[in-house]
Amino acid sequence: MASFNLELVVVFQGDQENDAWIFALAILLSSTLVYNSKGTIDNQAVENLQYVTELTDRIKVKSPANASSAEDDDDDGADVQFVQFFPSFVWAVRDFTLLLEINGTEVTADKYLEHALSLKRGNDKKTVAYNLPRECIRNYFPERRCFVFETPAAPEKMAHLESMDENQLSSSFKAVTLKFCDYIYNESSVKKVKGGLPVTGRMLGHLAKTYVETIASGGVPCLENAVLAMAQIENQAAVQEGLQVYKKGMQEITFPVDMEEMSRKHGQWDSQAIEAFRNRSFKDENGEYMKTLMEAIKEAYAAFLAENDKSSEGLCRQLLSQLSESIGKKLENGFYAKPGGYDLYCVDRQDLLDEYNRAPNKGVKAEEVLENFLKEKSAESTAVRQADKQLTEKEKKIHEEREKAALLAQQNKAEEEKRLQMEKTLKDERESHEKAVEVIRQKMEDEVALQKKELEMALECKLREQRDLMQQGFKAKSDEMAQAINSLRAEVACARSNKSCNII
Repeated sequence: MASFNLELVVVFQGDQENDAWIFALAILLSSTLVYNSKGTIDNQAVENLQYVTELTDRIKVKSPANASSAEDDDDDGADVQFVQFFPSFVWAVRDFTLLLEINGTEVTADKYLEHALSLKRGNDKKTVAYNLPRECIRNYFPERRCFVFETPAAPEKMAHLESMDENQLSSSFKAVTLKFCDYIYNESSVKKVKGGLPVTGRMLGHLAKTYVETIASGGVPCLENAVLAMAQIENQAAVQEGLQVYKKGMQEITFPVDMEEMSRKHGQWDSQAIEAFRNRSFKDENGEYMKTLMEAIKEAYAAFLAENDKSSEGLCRQLLSQLSESIGKKLENGFYAKPGGYDLYCVDRQDLLDEYNRAPNKGVKAEEVLENFLKEKSAESTAVRQADKQLTEKEKKIHEEREKAALLAQQNKAEEEKRLQMEKTLKDERESHEKAVEVIRQKMEDEVALQKKELEMALECKLREQRDLMQQGFKAKSDEMAQAINSLRAEVACARSNKSCNII
């Protein structure tokens, strides 16, 4: 919830331009606008809110490029747009000394406010001036509340108010204060921007900076432009946040791991990254920023796969080097250079292969590294076989063919290993894309639902105002609202039917 106490404005009295801009900023940044006055709500108190009549000159909803000339010139159009995002209006009346009565009938504080905002009949200059601020308050603010506070203590005790205990304050003052606080803290809505999107504290900071810079440069704050600028900042940050979640999670892996584990970890942290992005992003139209995140995650996954490959290859090479040390020493010592030496060599090599295959956690390069190892040792095997005088030429030929068949089988295993890894990588990419599409689709549907709710609330507000005008005998003014109401109805109908969206 963002609230702004307009008693601050009186500090700058004497510079109405500053006051008007502060009032406009209060409107733009608040979810609940508290106007604090003293005494009663009379005509002078309402006229002190003259800045409300200047809001169409100080706040633009749409950028000039997107606003039609009719919207620019039509005050009713401004009414419709303002009512969609203006804050709740609370009039807090301090030191109230009158009875809450209208024509002798006791009324609530809210009814008292509505009575003070009643319009007068007539088209003369004085009546128009009287009605103007009241019409603006009625037309712009979707919810209006009033709280009247009697003096906190008896007149003779007011000079010592700051040193008084709470139990010495007036019971009626404390009762209204509790109601006021309950409304502010429990019933006030969170700050939202046009479209019904809730604003976080960080986002509110972006908005405040944008609005103040625009005013300081002599421009008029535009809600649409501010939201687009904020969306760009937040969505870029959401991409980085999602990517960091993914990278941090994947960096916890101790390489090498098999492809199943790699895929599982990728799926886990990919989902976490998408969720982090979803929680921070908004108005990512057509999923452009989600697409950026997916591309970044794809690149990061490829880097982690390469790191896993390198780790697996290094481990497997080291393992084969260790396992083949005994064969190497026997070769150096001429152990196999005798009749029957080839059979002994084959037994030792098979033991090496069996032990290698039994070794766990070799990773995704186990078969490929073994294939390369066998190719490298092919000349060594041939030399031992050719040197074995016990073997006939026919037997040597048979053993040679067996080795070729074994090498071919290992090549097939290595190719299958690569194929499965590629299939798994493509499957991971496809599933990641499907998750992203579903998340962005749901996000868009949620934003459309918020927009629809905002429009429906604005329509309800306008219909209520139209009924009030009719009941009070202002048929002409009620009829003037028809165009704005029809425009809102069309927008509501469009929002209700808008279920399609372009997805990455």
